This record gives sequence, C-alpha cells and structure tokens, in this order.
Amino acid sequence: MAHSPYQARQADSNGVIHYPEAEHAIWQQLVSRQLKLLEGRACDEYLDGLAKLKLPSAHIPQLAEINRVLRASTGWSVAQVPALIPFETFFQLLANQQFPVATFIRRPEELDYLQEPDIFHEVFGHCPLLTNPWFAEFTHTYGKLGLKASPQQRVVLARLYWLTIEFGLVETNAGTRIYGGGILSSPKETLYSLSPEPQLQAFDALEAMRTPYRIDILQPLYLVLPNLKTLFELAQQDLLALVEQAMQLGLHAPKFPPKAA
Repeated sequence: MAHSPYQARQADSNGVIHYPEAEHAIWQQLVSRQLKLLEGRACDEYLDGLAKLKLPSAHIPQLAEINRVLRASTGWSVAQVPALIPFETFFQLLANQQFPVATFIRRPEELDYLQEPDIFHEVFGHCPLLTNPWFAEFTHTYGKLGLKASPQQRVVLARLYWLTIEFGLVETNAGTRIYGGGILSSPKETLYSLSPEPQLQAFDALEAMRTPYRIDILQPLYLVLPNLKTLFELAQQDLLALVEQAMQLGLHAPKFPPKAA
C-alpha cells in the first residue's frame, strides 16, 4: 500500500476531533468555492442530501453530526480511517454501510487537486448522496461484491466505481447533471465535465468495467445514467457475472496518453 504524507487527526475521549484554525479556513475556502459552481450542475438528489446534512461552511464538521443524518436517512454512517486503507478494509466498511472518511484536509498548495481522498472529498463529495436510498443501496452492494471478488475481479469492479460513484453523470429533465463525488469536490472537473470537451456516453455497466482510467487527469470520458434509480436496479443484477464477461472481452483502448515515467 502506498505511503501517504498526510496523517488523519484522532478524536479525543469524547469523540471530538480538534482541527487547527488554519484547517477550518481551508474547509471554508473549499466549500464556498464549490457551492458557487454546483447550482445548475449537481443533480437534485445530491443537492437534497446537502440540504439534509446542513454541512457547516465555517468549520470542518464532526463525524457524529454527519452520522445522525445518514442513520436517519438510509442507515449509513461514516467511519474514521487513516489516510490510506487496504482494499479489504474499504469493501468491509461499505458492506457494513459505513463510508470511510480520512480525517485530514488537504494543504493550501494542494487546494485544487489531491490524489488521495481527504475529508472534504469524502464528506462534501460523497456523503450527501448517501442520504439517497438508490445510491446507498448500490454502494452497499458494491462493498459486498468487493468482499466476494478475487483480486483480479476487484480491478474490474474499481472501474465501475470510478465511472459511477466517483465520476458519474446523470440525465435529468433539466439536462445532464453531476452525481460523482470526484467531480462534485473538484472545481475544475465540475466545469470541465459538463463542457463540450469530454466525450459523454450512455451508461452501460459492462462498458464501464472495460474502460481504463487515470486518477491524475481530467477524465476524457463520462458515462451518463438515464436516472439515479438505475444504480438501484444495477445493484439487483449479477454484477460478478458481468465482471467475468468484462474480463473475457478485455479492456478498451485508453482515451488518454500513458503516464510519463
């Protein structure tokens, strides 16, 4: 497992995490900047979840505050984790309806882009949609599948996660909107994903599993769900059978240049 330069902050005996003021200021900057961009771009289900969570803008929220809302909405909660966790731990948490949150926030010099997920990405990007039963059910199913899967199958499942939960778009009556947390927590990708530049393609689970990606670039391709309920319907399918089919068919040619050595 890769080493992270970040260290998660630990809670005190009362379960409270004490962040320095400088880190609260970074949270405030990230939230205020992103909220300006999401109107007319984020899907309604995400915005509804954001309203339910009532995330503070002036300080980093405590996990207990988020858990109260998630448990009441879908039975989910968040779990404090170190900066990086093994795949096994990740799948186990999702299978137990717990979403991992690393309790550190990015530094000012990495304000626009951070490869590893921090508390802003996890809480602001993902937690609002965990109040939605369709999204929550898909994420729960994904965790259970990951526990059953072989290491080779997990690689294929990771592509499905990337093109849905992290970088998914959805069609709505008002036009294409964002639901992927990787986009919703990135100002650059929020604007880019709905611009004429990237390729948009109707969502197909098998196609997602065969599509290579890079984590360090703006995505050249986004898959667009017809509606968010499609995730719930997908969770009812035999996804491991699809994984096997994807492995037999093989990867599509990447739509991006190879990473420089």
